[in-house]
Amino acid sequence: MFASHLQPNLSSGSVERVPTRFGYGEGLLEAGKRDERVVALCCDLTESTRTHLFAQAYPNRFVQVGIAEQNMASVASGMAAMGKIPFIASYAMFSPGRNWEQVRTTIAYNNSNVKVVGAHAGISVGPDGATHQAIEDIAIMRVIPNMVVITPADVHEARKATLAAAKYDGPIYLRLGRSETPVVTTPESPFEIGKAQLLYTRNTALDKKIGIIVTGSLLYNALMAAEELQKQGIGASVLHMATIKPFDGKAVQAFAAEHGALVTVEEHQITGGLGGAVAEHLAECCPTRIARVGVNDRFGESGEPDELIAYFGLDVPAIVAAAKRVVS
Repeated sequence: MFASHLQPNLSSGSVERVPTRFGYGEGLLEAGKRDERVVALCCDLTESTRTHLFAQAYPNRFVQVGIAEQNMASVASGMAAMGKIPFIASYAMFSPGRNWEQVRTTIAYNNSNVKVVGAHAGISVGPDGATHQAIEDIAIMRVIPNMVVITPADVHEARKATLAAAKYDGPIYLRLGRSETPVVTTPESPFEIGKAQLLYTRNTALDKKIGIIVTGSLLYNALMAAEELQKQGIGASVLHMATIKPFDGKAVQAFAAEHGALVTVEEHQITGGLGGAVAEHLAECCPTRIARVGVNDRFGESGEPDELIAYFGLDVPAIVAAAKRVVS
């Protein structure tokens, strides 16, 4: 059954869809109202990243860096050293993709209080194609010491993650999407950096059982897959990990022990992302059979968002099929 703090009637087929980047824009504006130390920097993509809301409200606390992502990271680190709380935003392929070395050395190495916002991540960027589809960004960011990695599921969680990031002292990577994402949570749903959330509980009367661990925009697909699996006689639960790092190992261990087999789901390469993090952790403490649903060692392609999600095997039928394979 669905957790009580989720949207009602999720399986009705009439779910509202809003891009997660909209939640960032709202959260950044609210964070700016709460704390005058919050500043924003962008690389000529203010409307695409929704930074324009902050820029219009606080022009003296906004810096338009231009198409210079490496410079943006270094400038933000300097501003953080002077007591500011900088949020730097661009497409994820450019930040942290293009400026990874500056993020590593000028931000993370110094433990600078900079928030790196990567918008338009994942294959659901759509027609922009492989060059703009960041599906390696979780891997390259979670390997950096001191870096927190957050992948919100929907617009409400993105807003809460932005507000939490503003209060957190240290570097954070916040991963956002371009396309409209099903709104699963509510404004009141809990969110805490580093804490996983059980959002769907299996029917314990069913003999077969599977645990689904998901991050980011595919949460809705994971929930619908759990519903379908229950109909097919397999008890499924869904654990949502909005934070990839710090990794909630206790929650994952308990979830694995309860279900015996797992499926991980992410709009990212299966190498180095959520699936990799889960496998690495469980291999050290309690080896568990895992099927990883994600992009399998290839680049993206052009297409409509939902078309690409299905093409790359990230839709509900693909998750159901992976669950059935690992259970058998």
